[in-house]
Amino acid sequence: MNPKRKSRLFTVIFLLTGATVAVALMLVAANEDLNVFYPPEAVVGGEAPINVNIRAGGMVKDGSVMRTGEELDVQFELTDYKGSEFKVFYSGILPDLFREGQGVLVHGQLEESGGFRATRVLAKHDENYMPPELAGLHEGQKE
Repeated sequence: MNPKRKSRLFTVIFLLTGATVAVALMLVAANEDLNVFYPPEAVVGGEAPINVNIRAGGMVKDGSVMRTGEELDVQFELTDYKGSEFKVFYSGILPDLFREGQGVLVHGQLEESGGFRATRVLAKHDENYMPPELAGLHEGQKE
């Protein structure tokens, strides 16, 4: 084989191998950052994975918010007002708009006990906004 062709062949093979490795690394990184949303029905029904970072959401059940003394620990229940509800444990400062009967999204991990250990809690930002994943849950709310 001609040395010039051999050099070109090695260059092409090197570039293809590098591109393949780069795409593979990007896919692995994207898969690790993937956060799938689960409504209360899926969390209670066992569809949500355990000990994996996920997003879950629902309405904060009335009368379920409990704080632990002077600490920042809080426990509350998320519901879909259709019979599915689960406990959320969070340690930190809750958003100003967080309250009972409010739609929220929580980021964190579902524990084997069935409780959800949240690392972040997001509340809707005004009276008209509802995250797309939660739109329609407020219609089932008992008044």
